[in-house]
This record gives sequence, C-alpha cells and structure tokens, in this order.
Amino acid sequence: MQVRVLGAAAGGGYPQWNCNHPNSRRARTGDPAARPRTQSSVAVSADGERWILFNASPDLRQQINDNDVLHPRTGLRDSPIKAVALTNADVDHVAGLLNLRESQAFALYGTGRVLEVLAANSIFNVLNPELVVRRALQLETVVALCDAAGRTLGVSVRAFAVPGKVALWLEDARKGPNFGSVAEDTIALEVLDDAGATRFFYIPGCAQMPADLQARLRGAPLVFFDGTLWVDDEMIRDGVGVKTGKRMGHMSVSGADGTIAALADLDIARKVFIHINTTNPILIEDSPERVAAEASGWQVAYDGMMLEV
Repeated sequence: MQVRVLGAAAGGGYPQWNCNHPNSRRARTGDPAARPRTQSSVAVSADGERWILFNASPDLRQQINDNDVLHPRTGLRDSPIKAVALTNADVDHVAGLLNLRESQAFALYGTGRVLEVLAANSIFNVLNPELVVRRALQLETVVALCDAAGRTLGVSVRAFAVPGKVALWLEDARKGPNFGSVAEDTIALEVLDDAGATRFFYIPGCAQMPADLQARLRGAPLVFFDGTLWVDDEMIRDGVGVKTGKRMGHMSVSGADGTIAALADLDIARKVFIHINTTNPILIEDSPERVAAEASGWQVAYDGMMLEV
C-alpha cells in the first residue's frame, strides 16, 4: 500500500496567510529548515493507479498539481482520485471538495453526522449527485472502499471515534461545554488491506489519549497522529491566538500528558506527526523541540512525503 502526504499542516497551512510568527517568517524567506506545508491530507493507493484521499483540504488543487500520481492520465476528463474519506467536517478537511466539482465521478465517505452537515450546506451540491456517490461510514465497522461504480479499491477502513469536538463553524455554545459535539464529529481511520491486515492509523485530530485508544494503537506498523501544538497554551503564549489546544480539540505533543509520552511504550513501528500548526516549533528542523521529537522516535510529516506499508 502506498501513502503520500499531500499536506502536513493544520488549518491555514504553513505559513498561515495572516501569520507573522517567527516560524512563518522563516518559511517565507525560503529557509531550508522551515519548509512550507499545505493543509493536512494524505492519499492512499493499493495499486499505484487508483487513489483515495483522506480529507480534502482547501489546498487540494495545489496538492494535485504537486503530485503527479493524481494527474489525469487518459482522455480529456480523467482523475486517479476514486474516493475521498472524511475524518470530520472542519473547513481544512472539507473545503477541498469544492475543487472536485467538475463532473467527475468519485465516492465520498464520512460518518452519517458529517454527511448530514454537507447535505445541509447547499454549496456542496456542486458535487453532482449523479456522479459523486455519498456513503456513510459506520463506527467500528470495516468498510471496503469502492469507487463511484462500486468497484473495490483494495483498501478498507474501520472508522472509530476519538476525543474531539464539533467543527468550529458548527459550534453551538447553547449546548454546553462540548458545543454539541457527538461521537461521529471526530473519527480516526484504521486502514486495512484486502487480506484484513492493519497497515496504518490516520488520526489528524485527537483531544486526549484514553486507555482504549492506547490499546488499539499498540503494535501498529504506522500511526499518523495529530501534531497541532507543542504545548497547550502555545498560541496564547506566542500572542497569535486566544484558545488552548484542548479548547480546539487537540492534545499537545509534549509534556507528561502529551502525545510523545502517551505513545512512548506502545511498540509502534513508525510514528508521524501530521496536522501541525504554524506556531509549532517542530516545523523548524533545527529547533530543540524537533530534535526532542525525533529522539523520541517521531517523524514530522512534510508535503510529498512517501511511505510504503
């Protein structure tokens, strides 16, 4: 199974359009230690010909242009993108669907909750329902992903809920401290091959690490995990925001209750941070935080990163 990182940054990309944080300034100067990144998404293929996107970022047009495996190959209208699977309804994961509106057939997968959100927003009707088939992912159920015509793509997923919250644009403060969040608002994907073997986990958003999630990840060959912030109050401390990571639905990378510590003893063969905010020092290759993350056995995803599992 081939995996290509299309985008490794959190919402807004790196550098974010209106961000003058030192990280962003370094990226804009072309500093080789501060490589720019588009918003998070990966592409997966069992045969190298037909590809599935996990999330559709607002940068999808650029990501397609930057990755020749996603270029049209035959005829005047064509795409190797045969399916898209969504992990939530965040803008940085669904806005890219609007780039796929040119009467091209593909299958769109998401939880019933996320598909309802898309159905309620008429702008997504630009995805021609006669060509774009919407299919619901049931939690804790293995689903063989197929193209719009129902042909299997050699990749299956098991969607499962992880701690998180409803998309920012759907928050409702009247519904209490969780803003109306339900289990289907934030999911992770366990990705399996045709033989039913687990190849990797894709978890771009996660607010905490409960024991059952640790148990699920133990011994995994590869885990992509939420790397949004180094510390919980990072955006407040750096003067570029007013929310903590926990308020945004993300656990921190560092600290006693952070991701590095939580996954340290789980015998995971390969661990990769993805969905990294523009303020996070692990984006800077010569930073002490990047050195610490790598010393703990983690890689930091970058656009164009290729893996085979």
